[in-house]
Amino acid sequence: MSLTSNGRSVASRPPSRFLHYLPATALLIDTVVMVVIGLVAIVGRRELGFFRSSVSVEDSLSVAGPLIILGWLLMLALRGSYKTDVFGAGTDEFRRVFNASLMAGGLTGVGCYLVKFDLSRGFFMLAFGLGVPALLFGRAGLRAALQGARRRGGLRQRVLLTGSRSHVDEIASVLRRETWLGYEIVGALTPEYDLSEETASGIPVLGNTDDVVKLARISRADTILFAGGSTGSSNQLRKVVWELEQSHVQVVVVPSVTDISSDRVKVRPVGGLPLIHIDPPTWLDASRWGKRAFDIAGSGALIVLFAPLLMLSAFQVKAHDRGPIFFRQTRTGKDGEEFACLKFRTMVVDAEARLAQLHEQSGYSGGLFKMKDDPRITAPGKWLRRFSIDELPQLFNVFRGDMSLVGPRPPLPSEVADYDDDTIRRLRVRPGMTGLWQVSGRSDLSWHEAIRLDLYYVDNWSMLQDLSILARTLGAVTSSRGAY
Repeated sequence: MSLTSNGRSVASRPPSRFLHYLPATALLIDTVVMVVIGLVAIVGRRELGFFRSSVSVEDSLSVAGPLIILGWLLMLALRGSYKTDVFGAGTDEFRRVFNASLMAGGLTGVGCYLVKFDLSRGFFMLAFGLGVPALLFGRAGLRAALQGARRRGGLRQRVLLTGSRSHVDEIASVLRRETWLGYEIVGALTPEYDLSEETASGIPVLGNTDDVVKLARISRADTILFAGGSTGSSNQLRKVVWELEQSHVQVVVVPSVTDISSDRVKVRPVGGLPLIHIDPPTWLDASRWGKRAFDIAGSGALIVLFAPLLMLSAFQVKAHDRGPIFFRQTRTGKDGEEFACLKFRTMVVDAEARLAQLHEQSGYSGGLFKMKDDPRITAPGKWLRRFSIDELPQLFNVFRGDMSLVGPRPPLPSEVADYDDDTIRRLRVRPGMTGLWQVSGRSDLSWHEAIRLDLYYVDNWSMLQDLSILARTLGAVTSSRGAY
């Protein structure tokens, strides 16, 4: 334990050493992937007979093979693919690996042409055609392992937050929510006029921002996050950075903007002043013909694919109690237009009549109502809900244009009546069968968190994000996390 400037004790547990070995681990994974893919390319070239040549592939690669691997690794290093700050989050790591791999492939081809080296074209195509996605999958596996360990409390960085209490609490709420980032908050530093012992969210105040260098050493912080109100001037922050340069402490400046995707943020230094440019929200792009064409093609294909499952589910619902097969509920769509949302009926026929009683029993206070072990759910309804099969009829809503494959959850008109000016923004795009709320926990999320994710989707829409959500939906459905 160590004492801070205000007498508070701070645990001096050392940071995880494995974080320093992340670049070496990534290098080892890349090397193994390249060697394996190289062997696969040699066998594939020989067995498949691509671009037959009189030169033996094995003979020509006895020298060229190791040089290609070394050159590829060198290009990855030159493009910054092994810098410690690219691991764990964001798309920068994958972009660097992809671009470096394309450059390595191009330089290999040009180099062989210039020195007139007879490199097998079949090997070249297989090596780089399979190698690039294999490297990306390897990095994705490393990231999944890293984030999983951080969620379990390991491989974390000790972080010190500096700034006004309100800004500190705002940043802390994000770090606590996104545990996969791996930040462990050890304390806060506030301006000298603030004499509080802790912030409103319970973060201990270890001292004031003037002592940031000394307290960073005492608390053994790996990272210092400078939020609003942390320094009085840019010169003061620059001096702090100079003083910390020998301590191997990472300095992060947090702008006063949240829930904005990296695609909309551009940093452009002007005269030594880093200006942050934020592009307008992209919700209008989500209403264009490209997304609608994707919805029509995708929903049509899925209706054909799931036709046997749809018929089996309909038979089971009908055979259980002879009631209606579908549950039609009025929901609110884009721009406030109401539509009949289709689902397989998973509850008893008089489920709506019992709703008021369940509201009273559960202490319902507003928003989306869901409860575990709902007594109104039928026997076939349990497995339909567990795998989200009950929502498959919404494919017809998508094909008809009421909904989209990906988007915010379609709200009830009674929910929309209670929306504030911020929440109403979620109606600017078509509601979706799946969305960020579903792949992030579904019913395990609070109402506030679900709305936050919906608004993030609306403001930061992209087709790439839609494809990512669709891919993650499969994992969320099969794990049944939050499905009840």
